[in-house]
Amino acid sequence: MESANAALITDPMTLFGFLAALVALIFWVSELPRFERFFEYVPPVIFVYFVPMLTTTAGITPGESVLYGWNSSYLLLFALFMLMVSVDLGSVLRLGPIALFMVFAGTVGIVVGGPVSLLIFRDMLPADAWQGFAALSGSWIGGTANMVAIAEIVETSADAMGPVIVVDTVVGYGWMGVLIACVGLQGRWDRGIRARTDAVEETNRRLDTISRDRAPITLRDAVMMIGLGMACAVAARFAGNVLPELGDIISGSTWAVLLVVSGGLILSFTPLRRMETKGASHLGYTALYLLLAGIGARADLRAVLDAPVYLLAGAVWIAIHVAILLVAARLVRAPLFFVATGSMANIGGAASAPVVAGVYHRAMAPIGLLMAVAGYILGVYAAMVCAWLLRIVGG
Repeated sequence: MESANAALITDPMTLFGFLAALVALIFWVSELPRFERFFEYVPPVIFVYFVPMLTTTAGITPGESVLYGWNSSYLLLFALFMLMVSVDLGSVLRLGPIALFMVFAGTVGIVVGGPVSLLIFRDMLPADAWQGFAALSGSWIGGTANMVAIAEIVETSADAMGPVIVVDTVVGYGWMGVLIACVGLQGRWDRGIRARTDAVEETNRRLDTISRDRAPITLRDAVMMIGLGMACAVAARFAGNVLPELGDIISGSTWAVLLVVSGGLILSFTPLRRMETKGASHLGYTALYLLLAGIGARADLRAVLDAPVYLLAGAVWIAIHVAILLVAARLVRAPLFFVATGSMANIGGAASAPVVAGVYHRAMAPIGLLMAVAGYILGVYAAMVCAWLLRIVGG
């Protein structure tokens, strides 16, 4: 608490305003023409985490604040609800069996690879490394929102988060670069396994009817979405505190996340899903990035010094993920397009999967986005299984 008192900014609302301004600045810079190409491959979310980490290291923001606890308790649940209620499950299911199978195979690779990698490197890592690995499993099964959700569930410390953010950036986006570089091999791969290349065209035909209509958000829409989302977040938190804890993973926080995710998915079958045409997911991501900035501000930059071993462990983890994907691809004769997009739908999520899909087939970026949504839906549930296995290995 001494370091918190020594910080330049200590008032919670001033701190919230400062972090919100940082997030706004990062996204403003990301849209400038001279930086657009750079941010296409290094997304703003990385800087949303690391810049507040630097401000805390410099003594501007505190390492501890009541604001951070409030963010984790409510902004996370609000973000998850808005993202889930806007999911178009019908479109995801129209992806077809091969696309969905490859997303699932990629998820299995992450769930299996994490515990195996931790088992190999356990003696060279801190005792709480399993919690960092658990958070990383969330990121590598769907994206940032899942990472934050799992980190909240297993109570990952700020020090444990620092190295895994480095791994997520270096290994995750390094693997994205490898996938892009392999685009020239797809003809050889597809011929070698007699791939069902017609599956790509079939999947594209299934998605022709998807509506992407969006309307400008009105004051009424914004007030209703924020009110509903916050009410659901508070209700989920209250219910989570009432429900009994089951073991080490199913705590009050776990119940709250499961309730808001499952409830959001159920409500996505109702007219509430039309909130997405008004920008529901954008509100969700806004809350998520404000939360992530607070997580970054809690981290100690010195924890990143542990990254070399983490990087090696992350590389082994990705290698296991890839091996399982390739075996699955041979079983169903999946084109390399589905291998690459299925992998990035897990590792990179909605920010990266459309980029990789578009590199392999220019018109197929929407397929990459929906495959990422499929991975995102699996994310919280599958990453909880991975977290349970990681606790067994690292406990």
